[in-house]
Amino acid sequence: MTEPGKVATVSLEGKTASLPVHSGTLGPDVLDIRKITADLGVFTFDPGYGETASCTSKITFIDGEKGVLLHRGYPIAQLAEQATFTEVAYLLLNGELPTTTEHDDFVATLKSHTLLHEQIRNFFNGFRRDAHPMAILCGTVGALSAFYSDANDISNAASRNLSAMRLIAKLPTIAAWAYKYTQGEAFIYPRNDLNYAENFLSMMFAHPSEPYKINPILARAMDRILILHADHEQNASTSTVRMAGSTGANPFACVAAGIAALWGPAHGGANEAVLKMLAKIGSKDNIPEFIAQVKDKNSGVRLMGFGHRVYKNFDPRAKIMQATCHEVLGELGIKDDPLLDLAVELEKIAISDEYFVKRSLYPNVDFYSGIILKAMGIPTSMFTVLFALARTTGWISQWKEMIEEPGQRISRPRQLYTGSPERDFVPFAKRG
Repeated sequence: MTEPGKVATVSLEGKTASLPVHSGTLGPDVLDIRKITADLGVFTFDPGYGETASCTSKITFIDGEKGVLLHRGYPIAQLAEQATFTEVAYLLLNGELPTTTEHDDFVATLKSHTLLHEQIRNFFNGFRRDAHPMAILCGTVGALSAFYSDANDISNAASRNLSAMRLIAKLPTIAAWAYKYTQGEAFIYPRNDLNYAENFLSMMFAHPSEPYKINPILARAMDRILILHADHEQNASTSTVRMAGSTGANPFACVAAGIAALWGPAHGGANEAVLKMLAKIGSKDNIPEFIAQVKDKNSGVRLMGFGHRVYKNFDPRAKIMQATCHEVLGELGIKDDPLLDLAVELEKIAISDEYFVKRSLYPNVDFYSGIILKAMGIPTSMFTVLFALARTTGWISQWKEMIEEPGQRISRPRQLYTGSPERDFVPFAKRG
């Protein structure tokens, strides 16, 4: 954050406050209101913090009006098309793309931490077989702090870095085992001869009774999915991780809090909602009626997977995911899946219909990722788990940045109180 170059003067009931205006590298200027209560005796009111910068950050920048998403200054399209997920993970954590040696060391460190403590296997037996995988993920990640007490020393840089590596390395194992447990299948251990995405697919779909052959098209698709979901600025789950971290909580607890926030259907469940919408439409013959209902404001019918709260033009991740989607469908030769046929037809109509084009309701990353994951045989209950797997890198990068910021304070939002004014207690016998 730069030194304030301008000052905004605000007056209220005879009191005046001079509020510094800060400029970031990109994006709009920010009004510094930290002294507004002392000077004017008021708070600000911003439900959902939609117009409030809660922190400074050098990790991710989004311009929703222009459809821009940058990680450490690099456009998301360039990263998704030319980098690997482990390169992006290194970038988010360290601020620069790795050299060959740095990347090799980074990957080697990750591989040394992919295994889970054997006692953690017992945790899974405590869950019902029909438990949602997100419940298993949230509980198990939070429990990692019981096995790595050194993570409590968040003031130690080496401890913070080690915790970051452990989380990024172990999340694929926990996620895959959550799936295997709900399917009643044997756990598959990590393989250090595979890359990050390949290893996850192996742990998801391999069986002890036969070798598992990696499909490079599917592995690359998974790698792109992880890249495209790795970080997305100060969204609800990331803000949750930062808020939990501001209390001094260990990083495993903070990431578990982020997983809990992501679990909400308004946040991490968007791609699952796409498939539920397609299932409700039923067949291509019903698309015209469905489109008509979407256009009718009184119908209550929503078009899931199109448009985005942040991106007012187009989701910059969607074009890469669209190409990846068609690569996967072509590789798998899927031609007779009614749900996927329906998705492709809906895409064609929506991107050419003037109603949707005029409103910038283009297919977003969730629309295509849901189709890809279904085509790969991943059940909808695992969609949000994969989101959490990818986003863990962003969460822990944001957590580290916050902890290392000078003058970091505990988060403590204020409120606009609308309850009863002060009143005297009435004894029980006199209440009638």
